[in-house]
Amino acid sequence: MEVMAKLLSESDTSNKRLEFPTESLWAFSLPAGQNSVEFDAVDMLDQPWRLKISVRNEGKYPKPWISGQWGIYVLQKRLRQGDRVTLTMHDQENGANNYRIIAERKHFGFWYSIDQ
Repeated sequence: MEVMAKLLSESDTSNKRLEFPTESLWAFSLPAGQNSVEFDAVDMLDQPWRLKISVRNEGKYPKPWISGQWGIYVLQKRLRQGDRVTLTMHDQENGANNYRIIAERKHFGFWYSIDQ
């Protein structure tokens, strides 16, 4: 199930954090009293990435973002503004969630996986 799909901004690729849509927070259980949670997402090559979703402690809106190994992911995949990142979640029989991160680039009007 798709958690989010986002066209990357310049700040998403240069600030070592990805601004995350608030409406996608449903896919994560933030522990009571904490403003962040770590999770693993595997890419299309089955390489795991340790990511961290955080929200603000103060303010009217939570304004979530993803950090952790995001900056390394951006460098390794050579992501740039205009590329698309999709995060999906898959429920396991034991109740755990598995996440997959997919990076794509548009070429001649079609989206292609960067991992191919």
